[in-house]
Amino acid sequence: MVDYVIETNQLSKIYSKNKAVNSVNMHVEKGKIYGLLGKNGAGKTTTMCMLLNLTYPSSGDIFLFGKNPKRHSKEIYSKVGSIIETPGFYENLTAYENLKVIAKIRGDYNPYTINSVLEMVNLDNDKSKKFRDFSLGMKQRLGIAAAIMHSPELLILDEPINGLDPFGIKEIRVLLKRLSHEFGITILISSHILSEIENIADVIGFMDDGVLIDEISKEELYDRLNKFVEFEVSDIELALDLFNKLELKENDDFAVDGHTIRLYTHLEMRDKFNALFVKSGIDVKKVNLCEENLEEFFTRFVSNN
Repeated sequence: MVDYVIETNQLSKIYSKNKAVNSVNMHVEKGKIYGLLGKNGAGKTTTMCMLLNLTYPSSGDIFLFGKNPKRHSKEIYSKVGSIIETPGFYENLTAYENLKVIAKIRGDYNPYTINSVLEMVNLDNDKSKKFRDFSLGMKQRLGIAAAIMHSPELLILDEPINGLDPFGIKEIRVLLKRLSHEFGITILISSHILSEIENIADVIGFMDDGVLIDEISKEELYDRLNKFVEFEVSDIELALDLFNKLELKENDDFAVDGHTIRLYTHLEMRDKFNALFVKSGIDVKKVNLCEENLEEFFTRFVSNN
């Protein structure tokens, strides 16, 4: 039996007449990194706010660690860490001092814990630096440090890589993978950056216009990516005449871009097509067996659902 840390049933949120979240059934498995992927305005943040009890659902049910948060709020949320908006810290305090303030407010100040989490997020060498002198990536890592100080079992992060440069994105990616793989923390992360979700997530939830279209494991995703063959030819009109004679249909069997034909069907016959082009007096400059990327898959997937 699968152990879900997060499970929702027909979860919805309506603002006036706008359904920000529409009947979402989410399943986040224990120990996994779940990437919630969607364009800005897709409903990702609203979904996370409902999970964190920051806004109330219009309808539907939420279960965290198998329990209803309405009845077990204190027990459940003591095991959850989160970042929904840009973390707020005191500009004139150091990393250590900022975490000390947060810990004292929570009533669980422990110098060892603060030093430990700063080491986990790779800020132990910068703990005496003022927050105002931090890079954006360092600020995000300090935010994650604050979110994991109480050793949560679940981490919910809304767009934690938004605005970061490639180096900062890599730092967050390495950190989250470490938190998941070494410390067993279940992570729900949202983003509109497709390549990063592909790089970090074990499972991807595709969200669009308030609807969670599907949840796909990384392995299943790669199986579902369209494969195709690209032929770059010298005479595109002659090549298209040849395809028409073979009763291949544009958009269904192939697509055209300049002098390149992208063949979606009959991939196992690509050598025969190549030979046929040459026999017909068409120079074939390039033949590539390709696979669509996550962005292409997402566009196709959303448009078909």
